Amino acid sequence: MTEKTATRAVDAEIVRALEAILLVASEPVPTDLLAQILEQPAAVVDQLCASLASAYDEAGHGFELVRIAGGYRYQSRGDLAPYVERFILDGQRARLSGAALETLAIVAYKQPISRSQIASIRGVDPDGVLRTLQSRGYIDQVGRDPGPGQAVMWGTTPAFLEKLGINSVNDLPPIVDFVPDAEVVEALEQGLRTPKAVDVASDQSSNAPSSE
Repeated sequence: MTEKTATRAVDAEIVRALEAILLVASEPVPTDLLAQILEQPAAVVDQLCASLASAYDEAGHGFELVRIAGGYRYQSRGDLAPYVERFILDGQRARLSGAALETLAIVAYKQPISRSQIASIRGVDPDGVLRTLQSRGYIDQVGRDPGPGQAVMWGTTPAFLEKLGINSVNDLPPIVDFVPDAEVVEALEQGLRTPKAVDVASDQSSNAPSSE
């Protein structure tokens, strides 16, 4: 393999790595972070992203690579919004997976909570599930951790409370040390599948609310 061929192979690997990172990112990835991970100068990262964006435009893909909020991310093209909205609305009627219900329960009881904290509890990467729950309108980003790294913090939404027919998360069944049991998961699942609001805390109304 010649030096020129080897250089092209390295460049191709970096581009593939860049695409892989951006594909799994749930928010814009800063240039300096991409540069650190890829071990490339920031200027090179910007050039690669610009080249990818142009290539996607020329190929007519249904997604685009954009620079926003100081970072890069993939997003669907605006002219395809009707199809994306239809998919999301249809997805609202789809049953949540067990992993999604477990993650939703963790967020509900432990909010505000970071992605890494959720991963620590579940033992797996929660990014895909978080995106699903956010697209359904059950959770959203509620701030950032003031500590090092300023991790994004997640919490439930008013739509989540409305679906379950409760006024606040304090109306959820109280627990001492969070371990999602079958009863809690089933209550959450029933509330999110039923068109009419279901009060999952009706049998627990005499118990004191818990913030744990």
